[in-house]
Parts: sequence; C-alpha cells; structure tokens
Amino acid sequence: MTPDENAVVLSILTTAGVGLAGTAIVAALPRSKPVVAAIAAPFVVVASLAAGVAVATRQMLIDDHTSQTLLIVLAACAPLALLVGLVLARRARAVEREAAAERADRQRAREVEDSRRETVRWLSHDLRTPLAGIRALAESAAQDDSPDDPPARIVREVDRLDAMVDDIVELSRLHGQSRREITAAALDDIVSDAVASVSPLATAEGVRIEATALGGEIVEVEVRELTRAVTNIIRNAVQHTPAGGRVLLMTTRAEGWAVVSVTDACGGIPAGDLPHLLEPGWRGDSARSGRGMGLGLAIVDEVARAHGGAVTIVGTAPAEGCTVSLRLPANHAVLTDP
Repeated sequence: MTPDENAVVLSILTTAGVGLAGTAIVAALPRSKPVVAAIAAPFVVVASLAAGVAVATRQMLIDDHTSQTLLIVLAACAPLALLVGLVLARRARAVEREAAAERADRQRAREVEDSRRETVRWLSHDLRTPLAGIRALAESAAQDDSPDDPPARIVREVDRLDAMVDDIVELSRLHGQSRREITAAALDDIVSDAVASVSPLATAEGVRIEATALGGEIVEVEVRELTRAVTNIIRNAVQHTPAGGRVLLMTTRAEGWAVVSVTDACGGIPAGDLPHLLEPGWRGDSARSGRGMGLGLAIVDEVARAHGGAVTIVGTAPAEGCTVSLRLPANHAVLTDP
C-alpha cells in the first residue's frame, strides 16, 4: 500500500472514529435537551472532517503552511455549523412545544372523559336508589292487577326511567372502553338470549317475534355487548309494531359478514329520518318519541363499530315496516362442545 493510500485509509478511519464518538455523545444527551443536541450535531461533522484532514496531511508529508491553510478553511465552517445548529435547535424547540401541547391536550381529554364517566356512574347510582324506593312503594300500594291502576302505572314509568339510566350508563361505558374480552360465540345463541329478554314486553304489547331463518354463524365478539345490541334492536322493533303485528328475525352470511336482520311492522319511516336513527338522543316524531331517550340504536351502532361492523336501516313510508341489520365480521371457525 502506497503512502498516499495509507494516508487515505487513516483519514477515513479517523473521520469515522471522531464522528462515531461525537454521535455517541450527542445520543447520550438527555431527551429533555433536544436543543443542545441540535446545536452539537453540526459541530460533530466539522470536527470529524478536521481530524481526518489533519491525519491525512501529516501522513502525506504536506508542509505546515498548507496543512494550516486546510485546517483554517475547515475552521471557517464553524460559524456555518453554528448557524445550522441554531436553525435545527429552533425547529427542535418548536417540535418539542407542539409535542408538549399535544400531550397536555390528551391528558386534559382523558381527565375530562374520566370525570364524565365518574359523574355518570354516580348519577346512575343516585338515581336508581330513589327509583327502587318508588317502585317498592307503588307495588305495595297496588290494589289489583289492572294495568290502569295508578300504582301499576307508576311501576311501569319507574321501569322506563330505570331503562333510560341503564342506556346512559351503557353508552358512556362503550365510549370509554378500550379493551374487550373477545370470544367466539354462536350468533344464533345470542339472538335467542335477546329474544328471551324481550319476550315479556312482546307479550304485553301483543306482538309476535318469529325467527324465519337462523344461519348458524360464528362471530368473534364481546358477548355481553352484542347481546345488549341485539336486544335493543328487537325491543325497538317490538315497541314500534302495533298489537297483532309481528317482528321477523334472521341471521345470514353475506360476503364475509354475519348479519342479524330484524324487520318490524312500524308502518315505515320517512326517508329523511333514516340518516338520523343512529344518532344519540334522536327520536323522530312524537309517535316514535314516547318510549325512551333515543339511545337504543345509538348503543347498537357503537357496539357494531367497536367490533368492526356496521348497522344499516332500510324502510321508507309508506312501506309496511323497516329492517335493521347488524353486520359483523364472520368467523369461519366452528364451535365445538368442550
């Protein structure tokens, strides 16, 4: 290897060594000092180049005057390195401020959400206590089994209020829940449980619930949440179907989706109302607004989206009724008995 080649190799090694050492020092700086790191980084580059040039000039036996000239030229880069460092530091400071502001905003949002959920929890507890007392007093005061008996009417209204409180708590819980216990479940079993829950209401309303087709689909879901969602759909259908009418249920598979469809005999829904049916608190006209707070289908929509699914509603006046369909990703696995 010639002397010039030796000089080049030593220069490269020296430049790399100084550069790596400087990089290690910059990397070791605390994360709380990004400005210092930004200013130091350009100087590491200049220092590593100066060290490499110094070694090369000595190995190549360049005279002192020429060697000093090269080092002066490199030293002249120091102000430019300082300028670049200051620009980088300014940018780093701006990014740091933005990141701090975002962290503060997220923290405030979490605190507000936690406070809201805690308020809802305490309100639900405080409301249920007097409701339970009113219900007990009304039941004890009932004179007969007539539904028009004032105490019996009080019991029904208390039950309605209790259901409203439950809807508020459930919607708040769904909004704040980040982790779910997902398990494989038979969709037909969930539908059967929901039908059993709504059957007493259907009997009281004089409405028949009929399962026209059950497809035996398997879904990966949080069973409690999906049961609540299907129950809400069926209850909503029963409440808006006149006495003597029927509510039809079916579960099917369509293009990779497991679908629960519930068709009622509500008399149709105006096309202009369809986009609003899943909005929390929206209850439409007075004929549809006397049953609750309008949270039932909003809960269904929240559960569907949390499981990667969707809710669709089809029905326009003057059709006989409307169909609410809850779609979920279908699971191709088959459940087996333990």
